[in-house]
Amino acid sequence: MQVYLPIAEISVNPLVLIFMGGAVGFLSGMFGVGGGFLMTPLLIFYGIPPTVSVGTEASQIVASSVSGVLAHLKRKTVDFQMGGFLVFGGGIGSIVGILIFRYLSQIGQIETFISVVYVVFLGSIGALMLLESVRTLFRSTQAPRPRRHHRSVGWMAAMPFAMRFRRSQLYISPIPPIILGFFGGILAAIMGVGGGFIMVPAMLYILKMPTNIVIGTSLFQIIFVTAITTVLHAGANQTVDVVLALLLLSGGVIGAQLGARAGVNLKGEQLRALLALIVLAVCARMLFGLVTTPSSLFLIEAIS
Repeated sequence: MQVYLPIAEISVNPLVLIFMGGAVGFLSGMFGVGGGFLMTPLLIFYGIPPTVSVGTEASQIVASSVSGVLAHLKRKTVDFQMGGFLVFGGGIGSIVGILIFRYLSQIGQIETFISVVYVVFLGSIGALMLLESVRTLFRSTQAPRPRRHHRSVGWMAAMPFAMRFRRSQLYISPIPPIILGFFGGILAAIMGVGGGFIMVPAMLYILKMPTNIVIGTSLFQIIFVTAITTVLHAGANQTVDVVLALLLLSGGVIGAQLGARAGVNLKGEQLRALLALIVLAVCARMLFGLVTTPSSLFLIEAIS
């Protein structure tokens, strides 16, 4: 059975897309990421135009993130105060990202730009996360360090408007979270991601938030940033395919709930190591697509 996608202008197998949505939703709930860093490349590999993949994936991330947040709310692992500042910065960043996306589309460079950005960001972040996770796992046999409460994080605590984030046990300025949210919003608009693969490591290693709080809070901010991005893409670029989004949503919502439950059984360093391996695998596939000659080139030459 085939379903026609009106915006993408191709026919697809709906069961394949539902399965893809469920698998990515599972990762979303487990790791606290929107899943776009994986779904957008998968859609491109499946034959969906990159511009439609980016615009539509943002809408799918909204639903899967809502589902994941509901599971984390029950465990009280969402820092709404921190999430609010991330959303504020992300909203502004998404507007800037849409403008960049539109300009690159007009000059015909958006597809190449998306692939290059994926390779650079995924490769760098995946390698750093894997290295840190391996080091942490090797140190796990040593005596545990005393737990710190209400941690003051150096230069961030010395910045203006410093305040206490009780859920995250931090005392920092809201300026760094706003800046992180801003860049996450740009990535959400350009790459069709929730920004979780950037935000989660940044919240862990820059803001020094606890791993269990990072996942729920990341999903919380992703909901609003990707919702803004979806509306902007639909209005400015007309690249949101509703049929494609519904197919992905039907699997993603269920997958996110299952992933959130599975993540409880893994330690923080194990979660980070698994996420790093997945990020590097996607990066390798995107790099392969950049350096190899596309098969469609030969088709074009044969027709001409």
